[in-house]
Amino acid sequence: MLGLLYPTRDCGEDDFRALARKLDLTVDFAYVPWGEKIGRVDELGPAEKHEAVRELGAPERLSAAARFATAPDVVSWACSSCSFTRGLAGAREQASVLSERLGVPARSTSLAYLTALAHLRTQRVALASVYHRDTTASFVDFLTEAGIDTVHSVSADAPSDRALATWDRRRITELAAAADHDDAEAVLIPETALHTAPLLEDLETGLGKPVLTATAVTLWDALRTLGTPPVRQGLGRLFSR
Repeated sequence: MLGLLYPTRDCGEDDFRALARKLDLTVDFAYVPWGEKIGRVDELGPAEKHEAVRELGAPERLSAAARFATAPDVVSWACSSCSFTRGLAGAREQASVLSERLGVPARSTSLAYLTALAHLRTQRVALASVYHRDTTASFVDFLTEAGIDTVHSVSADAPSDRALATWDRRRITELAAAADHDDAEAVLIPETALHTAPLLEDLETGLGKPVLTATAVTLWDALRTLGTPPVRQGLGRLFSR
């Protein structure tokens, strides 16, 4: 069983469950509460939102929230921005604290991206970001720390994860297409509130290269951590080898 720490209830959990069913994987969720002074995320300015995201990813906050009905075999902090805004060392600290707390391997969506890119032997990416440009820049910095070159990026500056959970196929596809670049070996869509599970194969067919979504890399990485990297047809190149 995979335990997923998640930031906002009733956003993208159904997308995780849909993909997990295709991978014969059971998932359970625990929720990390936003800071008491945050209020509505969509009413925050860019700098305030960025700081709120950093606060949400505090290792002690994750550790306190990591309570599952059944003990997981592996746990992952299933939030992209909250795991990359503290940098590579911060992401590793989050995983280390969670692993010590639960006594099982721990990962995060941002760390999963690095493992997936290494698996595909990819070092040049395009970034289809839903965030404000400042938060996008934080992810670019995170990737740079890990030796990944971002050749192009776009920033949609969406107001909140609840808003992103309503995005349809057209909006997600348009964002990926806008981000793509001839020099990019893959396109990254780092947001776990988006519903991308039904789109994996179509996104890659349209762009002619791997498209790594946050939901997909999180689940793939969790299974790989357990020693059973999944191979499934129809879910994109990450799952095909």
